[in-house]
Amino acid sequence: MKGSINFSLKNLTRQKRRNAVLVAAIAFGFFVVTAIDGLTTGMVSNLEKQLTQLMGGNVIVEGLEWLPPETEDGKVQIVNIVRDRNYIKDLLDECKVKYDSYSCFTMSGGQIIFNGKKSVLQLYGRDLEEKQLKDSMQLASGSIDPNMKNGLIISEKTATALNLEVGDDVIYSTTTVYGQNTVADMKIMAIMKSNSFINNYQSYCDIEDLNAIVEMPAGGYSMFAIYLPNENKQVKVAKKLEAKIREDSKDNPQINVTSRSQAMKTNPTNIGKGIEKQLDTRNPENEWKGVKYAIETLYDEMPILKEVMYIVHIVATVILLVILFIVMIGVANTYRMVLYERIREIGTMRALGMTGKDTRKVFTSEAIVLCVIGAILGLILAVIAMAIVHTIPISMEALGLFLSKGHFSFTVSVGTVILQYILLIILTAMAVRGSAKKAAQLSPAEALRTIK
Repeated sequence: MKGSINFSLKNLTRQKRRNAVLVAAIAFGFFVVTAIDGLTTGMVSNLEKQLTQLMGGNVIVEGLEWLPPETEDGKVQIVNIVRDRNYIKDLLDECKVKYDSYSCFTMSGGQIIFNGKKSVLQLYGRDLEEKQLKDSMQLASGSIDPNMKNGLIISEKTATALNLEVGDDVIYSTTTVYGQNTVADMKIMAIMKSNSFINNYQSYCDIEDLNAIVEMPAGGYSMFAIYLPNENKQVKVAKKLEAKIREDSKDNPQINVTSRSQAMKTNPTNIGKGIEKQLDTRNPENEWKGVKYAIETLYDEMPILKEVMYIVHIVATVILLVILFIVMIGVANTYRMVLYERIREIGTMRALGMTGKDTRKVFTSEAIVLCVIGAILGLILAVIAMAIVHTIPISMEALGLFLSKGHFSFTVSVGTVILQYILLIILTAMAVRGSAKKAAQLSPAEALRTIK
């Protein structure tokens, strides 16, 4: 085999112009495929990261309390409170879950008021020193000071709408965890760059400050978010946590948990909706005592995200197959010409003792080497192009969800590239199979008598 490859490399230097054109065509094909696949995968990955940041993590655990109506005509109220800050963290350790980080945070919807103007906000109380949070932010002005009392981080969009600057005092109007209206004085600590319509209305403050504003019990929070190193394991982690909480509920009737299996039965295509049904206050059978933990994953809340990723890979594969099909037609035609041009040379080699099998190997390995060289060049060009495009800042808000801090990012899977190369080798071998077979079957005497 080594001898066939060496012989093939020597043959490739004979028709340099023709081989260069073929290599360029293959390189262009792999350049297009790699760039498109890297871009689309990167865009979907950025979308997933932003949605993960919005939700707080890949796996979300909420604590919910059922409050009966205070009057006969009143409505049942569900209060979003996790009173024990260490409970879910301890469960993670018991289940031996590998995670990048976790976050306890409190959410509050409301308005900020400044000089008679109002703007809607989704306020997240977080530990402002969390690395995950800091890495996700791009500050346009100001800085994060965890020690500032009621310090507020808002988006550029909100700052522009209200003509706010760092240091300005605003009024935050919201409701407590029990639904009573409340207000608080806050100071603009920093202003974030607005990269998409999602974070236009996001804002952050210290969790303890927000807990005091919304009257969250001491040490409590709204949600526990887990960032996993492998997003494909989020369902497995959710099941582990659910099983552990259900086990604890046998000894403690004040602990309850939602059921993924039941959610799959009621809403097989949207587990998030199925879990919501188990929390519907209109169904008296859903009533519980104490706290009920609702465990969801990013894919539960947004099942279409997984479908988008699947479609992206399907589209990239179809593009690859179309380009490879076109290239293989060129390879097949080229090696029909090669067979005709080298027919006497083949006769000479066969007369000197080369077997038909060896002749077939030479033709096949030559074509494979040619295609692999082109594919490698295409990959190199794609990586260079992707690196250049990544440095270009993009200011289009419509693309903000698909960008990483205002830039396109590219994700190239080593496994995908290897599969593409394997597919290339198989198709190349098939494309030259006819020519290689004819070369192997040539009679030395007949080949030597052929006049070109």
